[in-house]
Amino acid sequence: MTGAVWRKSSASNGQAECVEVAFVQDAVAMRDSKRPTGGALMFSCDEWHTFVGSVGDGGLNRP
Repeated sequence: MTGAVWRKSSASNGQAECVEVAFVQDAVAMRDSKRPTGGALMFSCDEWHTFVGSVGDGGLNRP
């Protein structure tokens, strides 16, 4: 992940307790901001768009 540009949500309150994403080649990486040298989850662009769409539609809300 050398050279990846990690971004936090603009809604982040400046704390280190959030997730960060980086767009790398044809994939999206997501990591825990508290562990920047730890592992990252990798998603294809299609998977990422499905995830973001589900969040926006409320499809991931707990019952």
